[in-house]
Amino acid sequence: MSTTSLPTPDHAAELRGAMLAAGFTADGLLDLLGAPAYAALARSETVPALRATRGGGDGPLATLVRLFLLQQPVPYVHAASAMPVEAALADGWLRREGDEVHATVDVRPYGGPDGEDWFIVSDLGCAVGGAGGIGSREEGVVLGVGGASTTLAGITVRTPVGSALDVGTGSGIQALHATRHATRVTATDVNPRALGFTRLTLALSGAPEAELLTGSLFEPVGGATYDLIVSNPPFVISPGARLTYRDGGMGGDDLCRTLVQEAGARLNPGGYAQFLGNWQHVEGEDWHDRLRAWVPRGCDAWIIQRDVQDVTQYAELWLRDAGDHRTDPAEYARRYEDWLDEFEARKTRSVGFGWITLRRSDAAEPSIVIEEWPHTVEQPLGEAVLAHFARQDYLREHDDAALLEAHFTLVEEVVQEQVGPPGAEDPEHVVLRQNRGMRRATKVDTVGAGFAGVCDGSLSAGRILDAIAQLMQEDPVVLRDRTPEAIRLLVEQGFLDPVARPGQ
Repeated sequence: MSTTSLPTPDHAAELRGAMLAAGFTADGLLDLLGAPAYAALARSETVPALRATRGGGDGPLATLVRLFLLQQPVPYVHAASAMPVEAALADGWLRREGDEVHATVDVRPYGGPDGEDWFIVSDLGCAVGGAGGIGSREEGVVLGVGGASTTLAGITVRTPVGSALDVGTGSGIQALHATRHATRVTATDVNPRALGFTRLTLALSGAPEAELLTGSLFEPVGGATYDLIVSNPPFVISPGARLTYRDGGMGGDDLCRTLVQEAGARLNPGGYAQFLGNWQHVEGEDWHDRLRAWVPRGCDAWIIQRDVQDVTQYAELWLRDAGDHRTDPAEYARRYEDWLDEFEARKTRSVGFGWITLRRSDAAEPSIVIEEWPHTVEQPLGEAVLAHFARQDYLREHDDAALLEAHFTLVEEVVQEQVGPPGAEDPEHVVLRQNRGMRRATKVDTVGAGFAGVCDGSLSAGRILDAIAQLMQEDPVVLRDRTPEAIRLLVEQGFLDPVARPGQ
């Protein structure tokens, strides 16, 4: 594990002020580098950014980019014109070699959801877009912001809460987001170095301090409970626990299972727990059943599988992540064999990746929705998560008879597509498609399409079906009997919104 000492946050406010004054922000980077070079950083390609900063001369912004984001040495005099250099040296953000200074940590500008100018602090070369990308084989390395981090931040429910817990905080990205809407934020990590980076991230971002506790999973917080729990855990299913930032150290997907199962008892009533995770697809076992067994008692759950990789793809992905593909070929082959041996021993054929959301409802009949949705979505999805559980509550409380008495409106941004051969009198089928949120699409029959198209809240579902039956010359009783299931599906998937009537 890395033993390099970390900077202190003593002059973080002064350093933050200098960075903002120089335009060292997400927007400032885009303006300086241009879209192609900015996008290249996300692929860990730094040459375009280096060229762009050379064109920026010795100005404060170009100096800060080369120093903290690209990890290039800069002349002391240039650093002194961009920041309080002596304070930065004293606190350990910089080290001096002759007439040049070097950054000791990776600092990446990060735009908050409401335009906040934040900074994520991590180990050198370990911010996505940093000089070396990830590719690190150092056990205790602490990464910066990446795709998984922003995904979890986007799906997290952002209602005001009294308490929030970030399990396995890393460089503090989820804790930073939580400070916007939680009165009290606690962050834990098994790696004490990660907590040091979280402290720096919060201080340099001008955010409130958080309670920082060392330990694994929920062990550091004792019996405390929370309104919101988030975690981007070390979910990689690997042979051993070589890299703290990604390998959980438990067999198979046991770490993710344990995290989910233990979260229920840590949630306050009505609270949410949201995780990213990997899970095994085991020979002879339905993966839906595997995940359903993870859901703790008293919790509703919405689990979405976003991707599946066979075991060879999965092993190659994470071997590259650690830079093993750049080692001796024989060593690489040995490590690859280790991964395949592990999967074979566990009868694992593929690995799923996705999102897990729990809500503590204490319902007699919990709602557990487990689905596969690999398609494009529109982030942020926090409001969509809230709406999903609200719809589950509604459907749980309304039987078929109540649905027929209810009023609905078609959600905005839903379009209808007719699919069939050109020139055909009637379509083969009709598709309703959302252009926001989950961007779902669902097939409906003629009745379903006609029903959804006239839902404006003015008529009950039963009255609409009676009118459709008359137009189609069908028995209205039969139509009323067979349609509630389709209505229930359209509500569950977010195509129809219930309308509250006076007195309800």
